[in-house]
Amino acid sequence: MSEQKIGWLGRLRAGLKRSSTAIKERLKAVVRRRRLDQETLDELEEVLIAADLGVETAQKLIAALKKERFGKEVSEEEVRAFLAERIALILEPLAQPIPHRVRYRPQVVLVCGVNGTGKTTTIGKLAKQARDAGLSVVLAACDTFRAAAVEQLAIWGERNAVPVIRGKEGADPAGLAFTALEKARADGADLLLIDTAGRLHNKQALMDELKKIVRVLKKLDPDAPHDTILVLDATTGQNAHNQVETFKSMVDVSGLIVTKLDGTAKGGVVVALAERFGLPIHAVGVGEGIEDLRPFEARAFARALLGLDEQDREEEIARA
Repeated sequence: MSEQKIGWLGRLRAGLKRSSTAIKERLKAVVRRRRLDQETLDELEEVLIAADLGVETAQKLIAALKKERFGKEVSEEEVRAFLAERIALILEPLAQPIPHRVRYRPQVVLVCGVNGTGKTTTIGKLAKQARDAGLSVVLAACDTFRAAAVEQLAIWGERNAVPVIRGKEGADPAGLAFTALEKARADGADLLLIDTAGRLHNKQALMDELKKIVRVLKKLDPDAPHDTILVLDATTGQNAHNQVETFKSMVDVSGLIVTKLDGTAKGGVVVALAERFGLPIHAVGVGEGIEDLRPFEARAFARALLGLDEQDREEEIARA
C-alpha cells in the first residue's frame, strides 16, 4: 500500500476520532462482557441513535446483532466489530466516485448546499483533483450574492490554473451559468463545475434560482446538468436530513459529499443519510487540506467510525 493511501486512512481515523470516541465510551458503559439480553440490546440501540445513526438504522443494526448473538457472551470489541461490518454493508453500494462522463464535453456538475458547508472549497478541491487526472476544467461562480464566495473560487481558480467565470455582485446566476457553459464548450473543456447559492432563509427565491439555472443550462445541453451534488456539513448532525429533503425538492440531487467530519462527534449521520435516501456518497472531507477530501470508502469509514483503528493500522503495515 502506498504512503499516500496510509496517510489518507490515518487522516480519516483522526478526523473521525471524536465520533468514534463517543461511540466507544457509550458502548463500554453498556457492554461489559455479559450475555446479550434484551435490556442490553435496548441500551445499545439508544447508543446508536445518540451517535446520529438514526432510528431506522439503529433498529436494523440491533435486529441483526440480536439474530446473530442473542443470549451469547459478547465483549465491547466484538460488538464494535459486528456493527462496523454491518455498517459497511449498508454503505458499500453507495460508495461511488463522481462519474466521469466522457460522452459529455464538458461534463456539467452543479454543486449546491447551504452556506457554510464548505461548498466553494469543495469545488476548488474537486478542480484540483480533476486537473491532476489530466482533465481541463472551468469554474462558474454563480453564488453572485456572496462576494466572499466569488473571491474564494477565484483564488482556487488561480491556484489550479483554471478559468473562473464570474460576474458583478448580484448578477443573474443563470445567465452566468449559461456563459460558463458556452466558455467551457468553446475551450473544449472536460469539466464545468458550477458553484451556487445556499440562502435557505428565503427558500422560494433559492428554489426559483436553482430551477432557472437548470432550465438555462438545458438550452445549450438538454442533458445538463449531468450531475447535481449536494455538499453537507457533518457538524449539523440530523439537520443534514432536512437539507437533503430541501434541495431534493429544488433540483435532482444525484449524489452527496460530506465535509467537516473532523469537527464533530456526529459522523454517524453519514450512515443515517445512506439508509434513508440511498444517494451515492461521492467523497468525505476530514480537514482543510487538499488531500483531506477523498473518494468515500465504505469499509474504511465504518471501521474508523467504530474506532477499529489499531487492527487496520497493522493490516496497512502488513500490506505496505
